[in-house]
Amino acid sequence: MNILFTSAGRRNYLLKYFKDALDETSSIIAADMQVTAPALAAADKAYIVPPISSPDYINNILNICEEEEIKGIFSLNDLELPVLVKAKKEFEGKGIKLVVSDESVIQICFDKWETVKFCESNKLSSPLTLLKLEEAIECVKLGKLKFPAVIKPRWGSASIGIEFVYSLEELELAYKLLKKKLLRTILADAGKDSEDVLIIQEKIEGTEFGLDILNDFNGVTRQVYVKEKLAMRAGETDKAVLRNKPDLEELGFKLGISLKHIGNLDCDIFESEGKYYLLEMNPRFGGGYPFSHMAGANYPAALIAWLKNEEYDFSRFTRLYDQPFSKCDTIIPVRKN
Repeated sequence: MNILFTSAGRRNYLLKYFKDALDETSSIIAADMQVTAPALAAADKAYIVPPISSPDYINNILNICEEEEIKGIFSLNDLELPVLVKAKKEFEGKGIKLVVSDESVIQICFDKWETVKFCESNKLSSPLTLLKLEEAIECVKLGKLKFPAVIKPRWGSASIGIEFVYSLEELELAYKLLKKKLLRTILADAGKDSEDVLIIQEKIEGTEFGLDILNDFNGVTRQVYVKEKLAMRAGETDKAVLRNKPDLEELGFKLGISLKHIGNLDCDIFESEGKYYLLEMNPRFGGGYPFSHMAGANYPAALIAWLKNEEYDFSRFTRLYDQPFSKCDTIIPVRKN
């Protein structure tokens, strides 16, 4: 039972969670384009691969799978998901389980405009969202959009390019500048066939929650963990606490049942004046998963059981409510070559 993590990046803790759930005969393999990626140090074996934009990327991953007898693949990067899913049949034809949602699910989650439309069709609340600068200006003049407002990439990742604006002048200047700056980021190719690469949203003030919606390989929702975010750092949850919020758990189940994603769905939700607003959905392990794990969710163990075609007993999951957890920096030796 060898497992491959692609775009492993900084998430060495996640590899350790899986390693703890595997038996001694199994291995964790990691791949990244940078030899100094910290997660590579937690793997039993590491590979350096081309950027995900490379035409040779999929062949490189397939070669690793053949060499290491990989049973399951997990991706840890938003931008990689659309690339991997196009080769899903090729992987699974070789007996490799690619734990990635269907292309339609990735599209809904990656394109924030599609996320808004998903909310509308499922009668879920989301912030007022506009595609056109002209529409946003008109909404400001009509009093429908108030400041501060948010400008962000329509196809976004890791909080890249998010701007908060506090006046009509800032809105116009920031919109035009961000559109140009986006071309110099890793998001340059995302949505390259569309003129509308940014969205403008109202800024919701309130309590922010992160949901881990844990589905099986058939898209059936098994568990939902609700965390209150206490602090953010570089666009990722830095401090959080598991909360007993049955209404938010119910909302999580509704999302999971509607979306039918595969694996983890990392959701950002704001509670404001007694109402829940869905901001984003990421169909992968998110930076908030460790807080669910520390509070009692051993999702890697369930995923490994399913890779073995075994059922998992969720009575093993526990819920440690109201105990805050915090990430901290550490320094580890990384691979030299």
